[in-house]
Amino acid sequence: MSTLVFTPLKSRALIAVSGPDWRGFLQGLITQDVESLKPGEARFGALLTPQGRLIYDLFVVGRDDGSAWIDAAAEHRAALIARLSMYRLRAKVEIAADGTEVSALFGEPLPAPGGGWVADPRLSALGLRGYGAEAPAHAAIADEDAYEAHRLALGAPGPADWGVEKTYPIEADFDLLAGIDFKKGCFVGQETTSRMKRRGQIKSRMAPIVFDGPAPAPGAEILAGELRAGQVLSGRPGRAMALVRLDRIEGAALTVEGRAVAVERPAWWEDAAEG
Repeated sequence: MSTLVFTPLKSRALIAVSGPDWRGFLQGLITQDVESLKPGEARFGALLTPQGRLIYDLFVVGRDDGSAWIDAAAEHRAALIARLSMYRLRAKVEIAADGTEVSALFGEPLPAPGGGWVADPRLSALGLRGYGAEAPAHAAIADEDAYEAHRLALGAPGPADWGVEKTYPIEADFDLLAGIDFKKGCFVGQETTSRMKRRGQIKSRMAPIVFDGPAPAPGAEILAGELRAGQVLSGRPGRAMALVRLDRIEGAALTVEGRAVAVERPAWWEDAAEG
C-alpha cells in the first residue's frame, strides 16, 4: 500500500501577481524575501499589521514567466487582494484572483519537485505543494483532513491557530518555519517583529499538546497548578495545537478542564534554533 498521499487543498486559493514592480512591491510588505525567489520555488511568509500582528499567512511561488502566485487562505483571498491593492499606489503591479488549484503531496517515496510541485519551505516533512499539479499514479487520494492531521502530527501550526490580527508571527513559530527573513530590511510590522527576536522577548509559542480523549474546546485554559500556562487552539482527538507560556510549562503538571495534558516540543524547534 502506498504511503504517498495526495490531497486537494480546497482551503487555499491563488492570487496572480505580475508586472515589472511586483518583487519590489511585495518586498516592502511581507515578512519574506522575494527578490531572490526563483521559478519553481516557494517562500513562506505573512502580511502583518503595522503593530506586527498576523493578518494573513501566505506562500509566494515563483513562476516560469517571471511572475508569482500568492497562495493564501481561500476565505481571505478577496480581502487580501483588496489590501494589496490599497498598498499598490503607483507601482506597476497587476493583482488578480487565479483559478489554478492548490494541493499537497506528502509521505514516501516523495518525488522531486517539478511538474507544478514545489518543496514546502517550512519543513521537508510537510512534503510538496502543488499548483495545477497532477497526483502521481501511485499516490493515495485523501481529503484535506488527512493533510491537516499530518501537519498537526509534525507540530506545525496553521491558520486556524493564529486567526486574524491576534497573534505575533514569532508566537506562531514563523521564525522557526522559515517564515521571516530578518536580513531583508523593512516590511510592514518589521520593527516589532525584529525587536521581539533581538531582545528575546518570546514568552509564548504555539506547540502541540497531547492528551486522552476528544480535543478540548478552542480557547480552553491550560493550567500549571493554579497558574495559567496557555490556551488550546485547534485540535482533534488526542492532539491539539496550543499557545503556551514557555516559562510555565517546564516540568509542570499541566491540565485542561481537569484533564492531564503534556506539551510536545517539536524536534524542528531545536533544528531551527541551531540553524
